[in-house]
Amino acid sequence: MAKASIIFRRFLIWRVKNINQRNFVLILSLAVGLLSGLAAVLLKNLIHFTHHLLTGHLQTDSQNYVLLILPMIGIFISVIFARNIIKDSLGHGVSKILYALSKGSGKIKNHNNYSSIIASTFTIGFGGSVGAEAPIVLTGASIGSSLGRLFHQNYKTITLLIGCGAAGAVAGIFKAPIAGLVFTLEVLMLGLSMASLIPLLIAAVSAAMVAFFFLGDAAEFSWTLETPFILNNIPYYIVLGVLGGFVSLYFSRMLMWSENKLRAVNSPWLRVAAGGLILSSLIFIMPQLYGEGYSTITGLLNGDSQLLFDNSLFYQLKDNEWMLVVLLGMLLLFKVFATAATTGSGGVGGVFAPSLFTGGVTGYFFARIINMTGLVELPESHFTLVGMAAIMAGVLHAPLTAIFLIAEITHGYELFAPLMMTSVISYLTIMYFEPHSIYTKQLARKGELLTHHKDKAVLTLMRLNKVLETDFLTVKSTDTLGEMVKTISKAKRNLFPVIGSKGQLKGIVLLDDIREIMFNHDRYDDTVVEDFMQVPPGFIEINESMDSVMKKFEETGAWNLPVIENNKYMGFVSKSKIFSVYRRVLIHFSDE
Repeated sequence: MAKASIIFRRFLIWRVKNINQRNFVLILSLAVGLLSGLAAVLLKNLIHFTHHLLTGHLQTDSQNYVLLILPMIGIFISVIFARNIIKDSLGHGVSKILYALSKGSGKIKNHNNYSSIIASTFTIGFGGSVGAEAPIVLTGASIGSSLGRLFHQNYKTITLLIGCGAAGAVAGIFKAPIAGLVFTLEVLMLGLSMASLIPLLIAAVSAAMVAFFFLGDAAEFSWTLETPFILNNIPYYIVLGVLGGFVSLYFSRMLMWSENKLRAVNSPWLRVAAGGLILSSLIFIMPQLYGEGYSTITGLLNGDSQLLFDNSLFYQLKDNEWMLVVLLGMLLLFKVFATAATTGSGGVGGVFAPSLFTGGVTGYFFARIINMTGLVELPESHFTLVGMAAIMAGVLHAPLTAIFLIAEITHGYELFAPLMMTSVISYLTIMYFEPHSIYTKQLARKGELLTHHKDKAVLTLMRLNKVLETDFLTVKSTDTLGEMVKTISKAKRNLFPVIGSKGQLKGIVLLDDIREIMFNHDRYDDTVVEDFMQVPPGFIEINESMDSVMKKFEETGAWNLPVIENNKYMGFVSKSKIFSVYRRVLIHFSDE
C-alpha cells in the first residue's frame, strides 16, 4: 500500500512536469466519459436482465398476482442496502449533485460510484415506477468528483469533471450525446465557456460511443415516421404545450406532496410497507406502471394501444374504445403516485422516465380524444413523441434538454418544429406557477442553489463562517461608563456588542454615540451602558444564506450586522469582509 502511494505521488510529479493542466483536464474528461458510459451500459443491462428474469414468463391475457409482491421486495432490498451497507441516503440524485456543486465543494461520496447502480437495479428491476437516469447521472458525477479529488484538482476543475460525468451518463444511458451536453448546461447550470465546452463534448461523445459499441446504434424508442409534419396541426401542438405545462405542474406538486406524506412516517419499515403496498396495488391494476414503462411508450409510438391491457384487470375490454381512453386517463393521473410511492418509501430512481411516460400518455390521450370527435385526424404517434418533450420540459424546467433528448432517442428530427414549440410553451406555462423544478425547489428555499447568475452563484458558494468576525470586545448593560472607557482603551474596533448574563445579545454601542461623554469623568459612575446602547438595525441568523445576508444589508443600510444563534451573540459580519471574500471566491469561480 505504501509502495503504491509512493508510485502515485511520483506520477503526480511527472504529470505536472510533462502534461500541462489544460491537456490533463481533457484526458480526465475522456476517462470520465468512458467510465460513465460503461456504468450506464452496466445499469441498463442489469435492470433489463432483472426485469426479464422476474416477469418474462408472465401471461399477457390475465392478471398476475406476483406483481403485488415484487415491487415491495425491490424497495425493501434497496432500503436494506442503503441503511445497513452504505449507511447513507440514495434519494434524488440530481439534487445531490446540485448540493455538491453549491455547498459541498464538489465532493460527492465515493460510494456513489456504484451504490446507485446496485440500489436502482433492485428498485426498478423489481418494478419500482421510476427511471434509471437520475441514479446513473449521480454515478457519473461521482466518478468525475472522485477522479478530480484523486488527482488533487481545484474546485473549478472538479466541478467541470462532475459535469463531464453527468453529460457522459445521460449520453450513455440514452445514446444521446447532444442531450447529455445540454442537460449539464441547463439542469446542472454549469457555466458555458470554451474551457468547459470541449471537455463536456469529449465526455458526452466518448460515453455515447461506449453505449453504441455495446448496445448498438438503434434508437431508444424505435418507430417510423409515416406522415410528415403538417402546418395545419400547429394549433393542436400549441394546445398540447399548454396542457403539458399544467400536467407538469400537477406531476411536480403531487410528487412532492406524496413523497412528503410518506416521509412523514417515522418508521422506515412502516414507510416501506405503506409505499410498497400503494405501488404494488397500482401496478396490479395498471401493469404498465411497472418499472420504467419504456415498452408502453414504444407501443404508443407505433400505434399499438392494445398493449395497455396486457396483464390488466381490463383485458377483456381491450376492444372498447372508451375503456382505452379511461385507461389512458388513469395512467396519466396515477403514474405520479406510483413514482412517489417508490421514491418516498426508500426506492432509488429518478423522474426522467416517469416524465417521459406521462408525456407520451398525455400526447397520445390528447390526440385520441381529438380524433374521436371526428373533426380532424391527428397523427397519434407524433403527439405521443411531442408530448414526451412537453412534460419533460415542464417537470425538469429544461426545454432544450427535452427537445434534443426526444429528437435523439426517437430519431424524430423531422418533428423538430413541434418539439420546440410544445416544449417552450409547456415550460413558460409551468414557470408562471412554479419557478423551480423538482430538483431545485428545496435547495432554492434554503438559498443553496447554484445558478447561471454569476453574482448569486458566488454568494451561494460563500460560507457565513468565512466572513464571521469575533474580535469585538463585549460589554454588559450594567457596566458603568468608566468600565466602558477601560474596555474601549483595549479595543481595536469601534463597535461593542452588549451581552446579557446568558450570552444573549441585548444591543450594541457605537463609539461615535459616546464620544461626547466618554471624557466626562463626572459621569463615569452614574451612567451605565444601558443608558446609551441601541438596538441593531437587523440580525443575521447563523444558518442564513449569503444571499439573504446581502438583502439585509441593503434593507438596513448598515455596515455591520450582528450574528446570533438562538438569540445568543456569535459575532459580526461586515460589508467590507464580505466584499473581500467575494472577490477571492469570484476569482476562484470564474473561468480563466
